[in-house]
Amino acid sequence: MGQNRRVTASQAPFPTAPRGEYGYDRDEVERALAVARERYENFDNASGGKRLTAKSIRHTAFTMRKKGYSAPHVDAALERLEDAVAVREQEERIAQIGKEEYIAETKDAARAVLKRLERGPGQRFDRVSIFQRGYSVPEVDAFVDRVDDFLRGKAPMTLREARGVAFNSRRRGYAEGQVDLLIDAVVDVMLAIR
Repeated sequence: MGQNRRVTASQAPFPTAPRGEYGYDRDEVERALAVARERYENFDNASGGKRLTAKSIRHTAFTMRKKGYSAPHVDAALERLEDAVAVREQEERIAQIGKEEYIAETKDAARAVLKRLERGPGQRFDRVSIFQRGYSVPEVDAFVDRVDDFLRGKAPMTLREARGVAFNSRRRGYAEGQVDLLIDAVVDVMLAIR
């Protein structure tokens, strides 16, 4: 007969969220980590949609629950895993196409991001309709200006800043999907050049 094993506090991989705060659903986190561990261990033998990628880790989301795992602790673990997978992806890509071509691809990706940023403030992304909410235009534009400075070597930016950026929701804001794709591209470039 199957046994429903409950993890005790001393065995838990992460601390729980502080009392009165929500954390990530414990079962979801443990299932996701078990799958990620198995796919990481079989990284070179994975096929099809079963491959663990840095991007899939970045887009992992969990339901918020009382007595859930501390979100900052889980997020930090996912960032470390994403970094490790990105290194393996980078090594694999360099083995496929060579270091010079890999560097050229990375530069092309950075140029594509900079091209998007050339648009003026308030015009960098499509706007949602008057009846919808999107990302705050001034907040996104401020972040985009920081990215521009980073890619041009004028200011530092950490992976944590790029991964963790969040924007308030506003009417007639920027289309969230477009902004999220840009953030993904920035993180990919940052992972490639570190």
